[in-house]
Amino acid sequence: MRLFIALDFDELKDYFIELQEQLPKDAKLTLTKIYHLTLKFLGEVPEANIEKIKEQLKKIEFENFKINLDDIGVFPNENYIRVVWLGIKQKEKVIELQQKIDSCLESLFEKDIRFHPHITLARVKFVKDKTNFIGSLKKIKIDKNKKIIVKGFKLIKSALTPEGPVYDDLEVFD
Repeated sequence: MRLFIALDFDELKDYFIELQEQLPKDAKLTLTKIYHLTLKFLGEVPEANIEKIKEQLKKIEFENFKINLDDIGVFPNENYIRVVWLGIKQKEKVIELQQKIDSCLESLFEKDIRFHPHITLARVKFVKDKTNFIGSLKKIKIDKNKKIIVKGFKLIKSALTPEGPVYDDLEVFD
């Protein structure tokens, strides 16, 4: 079963949809419908390991913290655009939580070498004019006062379908 660990940002869903509506129209995009920040992608995991993962994640302690939204960006770079994402401020707290997750699961999974906290807004299949696309993205005004209080994280099952991924929460850790 395909699993990942994430922060849930669905409380700002309406705002994220507003941002998606401002994305440039000269590209073929697949818009995200569930808004989260992936802390660790586990990939295909045997069902027999799920309880072990849950037990390890229950050991993680952290205090609630606040995240504000930041600028829009693209992965992997402006010459080869595959993802449009929204950044966050207060990255330190997210990185600290991600490192705790990485450490508690190190006997089961490799540590993440590169972690860049972000919220995916769209996957990009094709861009007609990259310069225009990036210019249009930079014109989108982000309300950096929008905030989320992080009270927990989730272990999520992801099933890939032709209509896009379908997510099921397996456990919430708070």
